[in-house]
Amino acid sequence: MRQEPIYQLQRTVVLVGMMGSGKTAIGRTLAARLDVPFVDSDAAIEEAAALTIAEIFERDGEAFFRKRETEVLRRLLSGPPGIVSTGGGAFLSAENRDAIAQMGVAMWLDADLKTLWDRVGHKDTRPLLRTADPLATLTKIYKERTPIYARAGLRMRVVPDASIEETTQSVIDTLARHPDILETRS
Repeated sequence: MRQEPIYQLQRTVVLVGMMGSGKTAIGRTLAARLDVPFVDSDAAIEEAAALTIAEIFERDGEAFFRKRETEVLRRLLSGPPGIVSTGGGAFLSAENRDAIAQMGVAMWLDADLKTLWDRVGHKDTRPLLRTADPLATLTKIYKERTPIYARAGLRMRVVPDASIEETTQSVIDTLARHPDILETRS
């Protein structure tokens, strides 16, 4: 019988990518598999502010939110190694990209536009897509953000029909190729 490898996460892995790429679902499963903490940075911001992201935007504006986002991300990166999922806009900030590169590693969950649309097009929980033409809006955001996500230290293509478990295993396989990030022992 084959024994499961023992993993030791050396650096915090920050999952970045578009809405619908699976950052939260994969992040939770990945953290459970590696037996490390998982934090959704948007949830951490909401908890600290006792407001939803939408309420923060409405009350204090995007600049205020982005500043809190950077503070929370730095706090999460300074703790023990774990898995962090970010909001789709967090990695757009050069300050956040630098902090992630210095204190952890960014992994881009690279999902194609069709997959993203299939996952988020029917939901009304995405404030950025509350427009007259949500597909056009998603396409515009995708084209603007993809070159920035491509700056992540690691990239994993999201296979459209793969399960959460299969995608999580692909992330682990990618991380395991970098022993400075994920050490593997049998």
